Amino acid sequence: MLRIILILCFILGNLTSEAQELQVKLTINHQQVGNTTRTDIFEALQEKMTNFLNEKTWTTMHFRENERIECSMTLVVNTYSNTDNSFKCNLLLTASRPVFDSSYTTATYSVNDKHFDFTFQPTDQLEFAGSDRLDNNLVALLAYYAYMVIGYDMDSMSPLGGTPYFQIAEDIVTNAESLGYPGWKAFDDNRNRFALLNDLMDGAMEPYRKLIYKYHREGLDHMTEDTEAARTAITEAITLLDEAHQAKSMSLLPQIFTEYKRDELVNIYQGKGKREEREAVYKVLFDIDPSQSDNWDKIKN
Repeated sequence: MLRIILILCFILGNLTSEAQELQVKLTINHQQVGNTTRTDIFEALQEKMTNFLNEKTWTTMHFRENERIECSMTLVVNTYSNTDNSFKCNLLLTASRPVFDSSYTTATYSVNDKHFDFTFQPTDQLEFAGSDRLDNNLVALLAYYAYMVIGYDMDSMSPLGGTPYFQIAEDIVTNAESLGYPGWKAFDDNRNRFALLNDLMDGAMEPYRKLIYKYHREGLDHMTEDTEAARTAITEAITLLDEAHQAKSMSLLPQIFTEYKRDELVNIYQGKGKREEREAVYKVLFDIDPSQSDNWDKIKN
């Protein structure tokens, strides 16, 4: 009897230790809307969005509570109409993961979506029945970003490990275009959801996908163990970034990577390592985003 009790306790312990994939902290900024009397709409929206992202199981993987992917989201409401319950917003999103054997966390994915538009009222039930059954743009947007966050996290853990999740995001993009909202269509601009995911899944951009793994798993995760070897791996990752940039020069993915990794890159190289290595990294970063030359100069000098 004691053995049975112990086995049951073990099983229950494992069940309770498993959790959903995402741990999202969402903030809604509606200051631009003005003195609306409907502040309850924003409170309801925040609760529904947070619960939808954090309580749904998005994959067949088993995550423990401490393994959930941390994600910070800020929704800036530009306009809100209580006549048709429509919102026009910007979404600022950054996902991160811990670096092994350290207290440091690093960004794995970051985006500024300026066309995060949808309709919502407090009685709405946010439900994702599949990428081929989309009838609500807010659900489509949240599901898309859930799979992008998971995909990038998986790419940082194993080479091209995020492919299954990016493929689901692709299906969402394809099927959400019929909803008639901006951001899903080809050729609208080179920074919208279609364009960035299309670039990500382009075979010519495979070096960019491989960079995500090498930079995080072979580089940052070994910083406390062997700093010089880890920095060498990160330098090799920057070479892959250059390959991706050369293969598809119009893609914004390499530039976006340097935007959210800028301070981290400066910290890795400033006054450290070999001069030849720093100069090579500087050249790649400057070619990709010369507007950040003041920061890249810190690497070279």
